[in-house]
Amino acid sequence: MTAEGPLPGPPVEVVLARHTVRRAVYVGPVLVALFGLLRGWDGAIGATIGLAVVVVNFLLAGGILTVAAKISLAMYHAAALFGFFLRLALLVATMLVIVSLVAIDRPAFGITAVVAYMVLLAWEALAVARGREKELEWIQ
Repeated sequence: MTAEGPLPGPPVEVVLARHTVRRAVYVGPVLVALFGLLRGWDGAIGATIGLAVVVVNFLLAGGILTVAAKISLAMYHAAALFGFFLRLALLVATMLVIVSLVAIDRPAFGITAVVAYMVLLAWEALAVARGREKELEWIQ
């Protein structure tokens, strides 16, 4: 938000979440294929569910930060700090619930979730740092 009013275009948090989800289209098949080869169909299914949990987590982050930014800068900062820990706890709880309710390949599920989260986060950070996100040029 500027002194003149809201910034043009969609909220930056939503844009970043969308970019990350789009990149999951490239990362996901690699992880699913890898675990499919290493651990069979159960590994591929576990990897797919792990990737889905991570994608939902990134979309949730974008939504929480967007709503918080509309309230106040202090709320945005609180959402960024506490929201990370809340989403991390929610991610772990979701994973624990899934493995307790569904017969799933746990290593494929867990490793995919961790690797996908870190790879997607690093990829987005590098893209923004290098100025490759043309949609975000209006924020500079």
